Amino acid sequence: MGFSVGLAGTRCIGILCPPRPRPFQSLLLLLWTLLHCVLGSSAQGPGEWTPWGSWSRCSSSCGRGVSVRSRRCIRLPGEEPCWESGHEYRVCQLPDCPPGAVPFRDLQCALYNGHPVLGTQKTYQWIPFHGAPNQCDLNCLAEGHAFYHSFGRVLDGTPCSPGAQGLCVAGRCLSAGCDGVLGSGALEDRCGRCGGANDSCLFVQRVFRDAGAFAGYWNVTLIPEGARHIRVAHRSRNHLALMGVDGRYVLNGNWEVSPPGTYEAAGTRVVYARAAAPQETLHAAGPTSQDLLLQILLQEPNPGIQFEFWLPRERYGPFQVQTQARGWPVRQPQPREVEARAPIAPPPLMPTLAPDPCPPCPDTRGRAHRLLHYCGSDFVFQARVVGRHRQAQETRYEVHIQLIYKNRWPLRTREYVWAPARCPCPPLAPQQEYLMAIRRLVSPDGTQDRLLLPHAGYARPWSPAEDSRIRLAARRCPV
Repeated sequence: MGFSVGLAGTRCIGILCPPRPRPFQSLLLLLWTLLHCVLGSSAQGPGEWTPWGSWSRCSSSCGRGVSVRSRRCIRLPGEEPCWESGHEYRVCQLPDCPPGAVPFRDLQCALYNGHPVLGTQKTYQWIPFHGAPNQCDLNCLAEGHAFYHSFGRVLDGTPCSPGAQGLCVAGRCLSAGCDGVLGSGALEDRCGRCGGANDSCLFVQRVFRDAGAFAGYWNVTLIPEGARHIRVAHRSRNHLALMGVDGRYVLNGNWEVSPPGTYEAAGTRVVYARAAAPQETLHAAGPTSQDLLLQILLQEPNPGIQFEFWLPRERYGPFQVQTQARGWPVRQPQPREVEARAPIAPPPLMPTLAPDPCPPCPDTRGRAHRLLHYCGSDFVFQARVVGRHRQAQETRYEVHIQLIYKNRWPLRTREYVWAPARCPCPPLAPQQEYLMAIRRLVSPDGTQDRLLLPHAGYARPWSPAEDSRIRLAARRCPV
């Protein structure tokens, strides 16, 4: 097979040689290139970012600080500015500062000691003042006087307030996502993966309905090692009990009712609550470092115990084998004197408050409603309602955001969501998790910037099925 010479003197083999451009085609290519360069002012769209540079040194010499990296926007004439920011900040953690070390904000205030300010020759000694509106301004109080002065922004990496996790960056108080980047909003999924999609673990959700043949301790389920986001709830005068692998009770063991509170068990904190109705709940973030045995101390017929947790996929098979091998529910051996003992007195109940008279909400179920609110919203996220406050003709929810599906602006881990009525629709219950489609509402004068849950908007109790439906809706929004 012969050889032929290609462009620029390079050699190619037979049929692999590109065809030689004809003179007329070469002329058209040259004209198009010249027009593209001359008429570049008509280019559309944003420019392009250069790769990120390296991270800078930590802003602090001990404790927590920030590190920054930058990139440049390359724009042709007529192109729009690049989207997003050219700077990214992350938390850097150094060894703890020695006892007695001067805090970072105190050092910044002390720089103005003995220097004239406020247009006079009088000097002052300055200490931090934390009562000003913007906690990322360097607000310093004149010692021995009843006024403070703002010296501009604090340096990047200054804690927003004493003991707070947020750090000030460019005058804003930002919290780090699970990726360590400030303001990223990145959250762990239910499996413990940063920015994951809940696909590396399985959701276990069941109801234990065995009525029980006698009073005493009955096994409900094994909570395996590695379980996360554990929740247990029931409504009866019975009591939940928790036992470790060593056979020792964590709470409500040996016929003694434990007080509500937080307990350490299997490497995690278990929050035990007992409320009116009567009702008991257990919550634990996990992951558990060893197996736990959940039991119920029966004193009356069991109306049902709801429990759920997330389990790594590789642990689900062994969990099923253990559950079937033990034949849940399994009766615990009871001491002979148990039958002679009187039932444990239930805790005193608080009077049940009558719910506010609110009219029923309109029916907002269906795929069309979900699609309408997802595509028309500014934010879609999964969040737990941690507080509710009604004032005037609106309701304010404090929510802890756990997973973000859509956000046009950065979100903090904790946000306020406003509903425009004392009887909002849909209503959100405290300590419950929801998928929400939220809009951003800014007042004309810019004094209010709120997250709004519209009347008859989208807020559904979170579940794996609803998670799948909202992800499907995301793919069907018009571009």
